Amino acid sequence: MGTDQDPRWRQRLARFRRATSRLVAACAQGEYTDLERAGLVQTFAFSFELGWKTLKDLLDHEGFPEQTPRGVLRRAFEAGHLAAADVEAALDALDQRNLLSHTYDDEAAQMAVDLIRSRFAPLLERLLAHLEQRATP
Repeated sequence: MGTDQDPRWRQRLARFRRATSRLVAACAQGEYTDLERAGLVQTFAFSFELGWKTLKDLLDHEGFPEQTPRGVLRRAFEAGHLAAADVEAALDALDQRNLLSHTYDDEAAQMAVDLIRSRFAPLLERLLAHLEQRATP
């Protein structure tokens, strides 16, 4: 983790890095049992949560306080932390995460797996790369 002098976003970045690494590893698996699929969906939800909260902490550090995930994602675009296409993907990921936390069926889970592997995990990898670049002195 960081020292007491590290901004909060850099401290959270380490947790986001680990979660994204786990997500990428889970996405590399060929097929999933029901339990593994549920684990992938949960790993995505956890990684996404850390991603937007790391962005929130960075925006706070830069003087742009935002409270909601949607507000953070939109402000991150305005501040140059996300490209327009990535904001759209991130808002879709937010909706998907919210949907999966309230309903769970096999068809929705398989659709989520496909989206996580093809769209959302790469989004989180790009976000991680951007944040790590920002964290480099």
